[in-house]
Amino acid sequence: MEDWMFLVLIVLVAALLQTSTGYGFSIIGTPFLFLLYPAHTAIQINIILSLCISVIMIYKIRKEIDRSLLFRLIKGSLIGLMAGLMVYLYVDVQLLKMAVGSLILILTVLLILQLTIKQTRLRDFFTGGISGLLTTSIGVPGPPLLLYFAGVGTKKETLRSTTLAYYLFVYLISLVLQISFDGSSKEVWVSSMIALPPLLVGIWLGQLLFARISQRVFKIITYMILLFTGSYLVVSSL
Repeated sequence: MEDWMFLVLIVLVAALLQTSTGYGFSIIGTPFLFLLYPAHTAIQINIILSLCISVIMIYKIRKEIDRSLLFRLIKGSLIGLMAGLMVYLYVDVQLLKMAVGSLILILTVLLILQLTIKQTRLRDFFTGGISGLLTTSIGVPGPPLLLYFAGVGTKKETLRSTTLAYYLFVYLISLVLQISFDGSSKEVWVSSMIALPPLLVGIWLGQLLFARISQRVFKIITYMILLFTGSYLVVSSL
């Protein structure tokens, strides 16, 4: 019972953050899901619930999507998804978590120190590739997008809508690949069904919060999420 209550709380908070910022469900939710489930089970639960958020939200945010940017991210992710699947199946996830966590912390500090990045088509493509790799390997596509968009100064409306649309594609393909090559389990689907009601409540609350967040507060939340994620990945890999 305590595990179910913890699952409900995790999903509620993570869904609220995801809906209000465009990030957060996998970044905040996955680390705590790892405390309740084996790694592959936690990753699939995260992907299923994140996919649900994108499906529910896509119609509402469709007009704010930067479609050209979205297509470049998707093209890049196609390469990363297959590479990430190999990591998911054969590579020690702890090594990847250490490397990714360290990189996130370094880049976040640079962003806080006002590092700016010039947006180009090639960088859009590359960011999608890294994001795709992290999706199929550890179920966390957000950090590369968050770092990149923070560096180029993307508006919060465009950021939220474009990333949610991107997640709809990348999570769906990732889930299909994982199930095809490694299967799934009853626990994954039962837990996902239990988490659906708090997910819906979190989406509703996140919609209310989004309208009240300024660009400055949005940026502060971004840095806090990145610092938390980088620290968690490094510590949990030790």
